[in-house]
Amino acid sequence: MLYIHSVPTFTANQLLFMIHKLLNDKPTKLFLFLTSFFVANALIAECIGSKLFSLESVFGITPHPFTLLGEKGLTFTLTCGVLLWPLEFVMTDIVNEYYGPKAVRRISFIAIALISYAFLMFFVAMRVPADQSFWVGSKKDQGIPDMQLAFSGIFGQGMWIIFGSLVAFFVSQLLDVWIFHKVKRVTGEKHIWLRATGSTLVSQLVDSFIVLYIAFKWGNGWSTQRVIAVGLVNYSYKACMALVLTPLIILAEKGITRYLGEEVTKQMKAAAMGNGVALVEPTAG
Repeated sequence: MLYIHSVPTFTANQLLFMIHKLLNDKPTKLFLFLTSFFVANALIAECIGSKLFSLESVFGITPHPFTLLGEKGLTFTLTCGVLLWPLEFVMTDIVNEYYGPKAVRRISFIAIALISYAFLMFFVAMRVPADQSFWVGSKKDQGIPDMQLAFSGIFGQGMWIIFGSLVAFFVSQLLDVWIFHKVKRVTGEKHIWLRATGSTLVSQLVDSFIVLYIAFKWGNGWSTQRVIAVGLVNYSYKACMALVLTPLIILAEKGITRYLGEEVTKQMKAAAMGNGVALVEPTAG
């Protein structure tokens, strides 16, 4: 026997009401904010990652080169991208706590897709003919003789670096989610700082070495010894930042609980532990 299932139809007013109700749902609004910040933060970190800075100089300390694992001349010279990446892992843990691993994977895929799209557009922008009559020489009096070369130098990061960064980001995100939930199954609702900071410390370690191995060992012929030495220097900064930002996670948990209410928060955390995207009844926003 053939059964024909009718598909429900909605009027325009009903659809608008449903959309309005969804967009005024507090958990939905929070997820949209977290997703937007997560993606924007990742894209900005990638864009500013081509600039290097001296961490010692930030604190007014003269850089003193040191030797690690036989690699000489090392200093705390870091990419500006590391200024934002620690926040990315904080956001990962917050989304993981309230919406579950599926939500983290979803926003990670969105971030990777949009970063890839951005770099494709950078490539197109570098290849279109530059205006020679005005723009190319418009900053000569500021010490920039060729704006096209400057533009390409800023946005034309090596493909190995881009590829390595995206692979490292994806793998570290998955690892962060997995460790976070393993620890949470042991600690329960207590000690969010432990599972958040612990998962970040491990995932940042993996992230540091994957991007260097792909971008500089495969792409630039670095020795494994140099990759490990530079990776340890980079990770020391990331580990310190993970510890420094731990209070931010605790403050974020308290703020979200006040915003959503204890009952909704409890429902969302329970749903997140079920390895799904937390769904609760709509609440007024």
